Amino acid sequence: MMNSTGSAATFIDTLVSRADAHPWAIKLAAMVFVAGLTAAAAQVSVPLPFTAVPFTLQPMMVLVAGLVLGSKLALGSQILYLFAGTIGLPVFAPSPLLPPGALRLIGPTGGYLVAYPIAAWVVGRLAERGLDRRYITSFLAMLAGLLIVYGFGALWLAFFAQSLVQTPPLGLHAALIAGVYPFVVADLLKIVAAAGISPMLWRLVGSDTR
Repeated sequence: MMNSTGSAATFIDTLVSRADAHPWAIKLAAMVFVAGLTAAAAQVSVPLPFTAVPFTLQPMMVLVAGLVLGSKLALGSQILYLFAGTIGLPVFAPSPLLPPGALRLIGPTGGYLVAYPIAAWVVGRLAERGLDRRYITSFLAMLAGLLIVYGFGALWLAFFAQSLVQTPPLGLHAALIAGVYPFVVADLLKIVAAAGISPMLWRLVGSDTR
């Protein structure tokens, strides 16, 4: 099924088309709900002794948002999440090592956080091309988003975050050791599990997944 823009309808598009409520009310509620889920996922935070970057469930939630909401709403949900954090709401991962509020965006994990809206948008665009309908294509779409998160996070950690506290930059190799390599296996397992969510939702609404 195609939406008004000629792209494949996303799950939220299909849900809206079958609901009696105003379309924008549903979309706004979905965007706020997903921002809340991202904040909840951030609270599942495991600090690691060798890095300031904690292990969280946030990346999985960001990527699922893209698949289910499509590009614009997924982008909006993550911008809303970041806005809530910058004004001081307790939505970022709890950590004694990371700065609070808006300062979190220029701390060691700032690159990952800034990447969330971009990754959500990219995964959403792939969903709008029908990649959210099957497990393997959902996995590949989520993998593309995860690479964006890793890329932004590692580059920020390597060349910018440390200089903000007047210490030498880590460099790319050290940033990969601190901010990518320890998380790869766990994050891949998370998207292996989460890639089935969107196809399952499509089956629940009885839509053709071809």
